[in-house]
Amino acid sequence: MCDIISTMVDKKLILNNINEYKKPRRRAFSSKYPLFLKPIIFTRRIVRDMKNFLTLGGKLKKISFLPCVIARHSSPLYRKLGETDSLLQINKICNIKLAIEKINGIIIPPGKTFSFWYQVGKTDKKNGYVDGLVLSNGTPSVGVGGGLCQLSNFLFWIFLHTDIKIIERHHHSVDAFPDSRRTLPFGSGATIFCNYMDLKIKNISDNPLQIKIWLTDKYLKGQILSNTPSDKKFHIKEREHCFIKKNKDYFRYNEIYRETRINGQKIKTEGIIKNFVPVKYEVSEEYIKKNNYKLIKI
Repeated sequence: MCDIISTMVDKKLILNNINEYKKPRRRAFSSKYPLFLKPIIFTRRIVRDMKNFLTLGGKLKKISFLPCVIARHSSPLYRKLGETDSLLQINKICNIKLAIEKINGIIIPPGKTFSFWYQVGKTDKKNGYVDGLVLSNGTPSVGVGGGLCQLSNFLFWIFLHTDIKIIERHHHSVDAFPDSRRTLPFGSGATIFCNYMDLKIKNISDNPLQIKIWLTDKYLKGQILSNTPSDKKFHIKEREHCFIKKNKDYFRYNEIYRETRINGQKIKTEGIIKNFVPVKYEVSEEYIKKNNYKLIKI
């Protein structure tokens, strides 16, 4: 057994997570009785619609772009995702283009909350959305509006560099594809499922935040704008990133933190995410070595 203690990874936590994955103590009702899955989702969507209407009020408004850039980011539109059909990536871009039309230019006043699904609305064929790649329990499949997770991942990352509070964010339950052109820490995204799993953030700054987002031929690009410069700067740090091997199974673990600095001086470090997920693609020690990843064997 490798020396896990030397990596600062919590050995007990890792073993508990593996055991929970192998033999979960609790199973979702819809997992036990799959026939009830669609009615449960339908009901929860109605409940969420009502809750959003009562708590969020009207949708966020669009205004002319504000003068100060608080944060910026870009993300390549084309990535190799296993053996998935390249047409699905083209369709993904069509879906993203439709969704950003609902988001680009909106203003989030101080104290207000941004909800991805409340702002974007239904992503169905009636609204022009097409088939794209979706993940269901870690398994790639095709669904209308697929591919919008790249947009939610993008928004979550750029929001992390502003003065916000995370109200709702869901992580991917598996590591589904080998890394391809990865520039951000593993597990720093936000998965979504139409009006069932949402991305919500609250503006806790004293100034409005505005989303500016657009597509080029190769990239999804965006900025968070405000009416005045911010004296706060946010830095996202990854710790303890490793692959874990137990028998023939591989898992992936890391911790993500956010540092807040004012005038270059660190004033706060907060834990944002701890990721532990099974790896669904073929992994070899050669792959680990080639990518300079840390491997822990249990």
